[in-house]
Parts: sequence; C-alpha cells; structure tokens
Amino acid sequence: MSGISYDLKKIKGIVFDVDGVLSPSVIPIDEDGKPVRMMNVKDGYALLVAINNGMRIAIITGGAADRIKKRFESLGIHDIHGNVADKLPVMKQWMEQNALHPEEVAYMGDDIPDLKCMRSVGLPCAPHDASVEALSTASYISPFNGGYGCVRDILNQILRAKGQWMASEKDFIW
Repeated sequence: MSGISYDLKKIKGIVFDVDGVLSPSVIPIDEDGKPVRMMNVKDGYALLVAINNGMRIAIITGGAADRIKKRFESLGIHDIHGNVADKLPVMKQWMEQNALHPEEVAYMGDDIPDLKCMRSVGLPCAPHDASVEALSTASYISPFNGGYGCVRDILNQILRAKGQWMASEKDFIW
C-alpha cells in the first residue's frame, strides 16, 4: 500500500528533472568543464518497467541534454528536453501532445526552477534532499535522495497501485 494520499491509478504520465532527481545534486566536472552525471541503475530499471506498461515519461532539464540523451533513449524515453530555462511551457506542450490532463500527471523536481511545473500537476513530488521550496510544494516527498532511488520509489508506488509492478513477463527482462 502506498503512503501517497492521491489516487495513483489516475497517473498516466510523469515528468522528471535531471540534476537532483535522476542524478545526485553534486555533479563532478570533467577536465573540459562539463558535468559528469551519475545515474541510478534501479531508477533506470523502474523507468523501463513504467514505459513497458504504457506510462508516458518526459525529462525536462535546464542542463544540456546531449550527454544524457543516450542513456534515456536506451530506456525508451524519447521526450527529452534540455537547456530549458522555463520548464512549464515545455511540460504543457508535452501534456497536450499526449492528451494528458493535470490530474493525470506527476512531476518530480528538486529546486526553484521546478516549482511552476510542480504546481501545475495533480501529483507534485520531490526527493528527500530537495530545496525547502520544492519540499513545501510537494504533495509527496520520497524518503530517497535525488539520484539514489527517488525515481524508482515514485514509479514503484504508481505501478503497484495500477497492478502493473512486476505483473508482466516483460518486466523481468532488462
């Protein structure tokens, strides 16, 4: 049973920020000054299971998406938006393209640039180590930090509520 006070069966799509959500808040910089992001394998597997079960997934980040695009495309995510200064118009366009209403969407963000999106969906979520502003906006705060399982946590709960977590043979194949 979920600890989230929202009808998770309504959720058809979820949007994730990258830095501080799909990767930890601390990002090493390579010798060329570019960020080197870590990704959680268990979060990745949960994304794959969600996509295999028909969940719409989008990634919207203020960072450059070219270095992360391959990772998420390999999981079946094609709605990857990088270098986005104002995330809300991009999210609204994605929702419109996927015929999703706000109450059918969850958004997981960790900082001030995510607040407008968080306030515009049915289920705003944040990792445990999010900013004070994101934590106060979230309806659900994962017990896991960004990059350390918060994505798997929310996807697991949504898919379990729908009876889709580990319910199909394809869920056992990487």
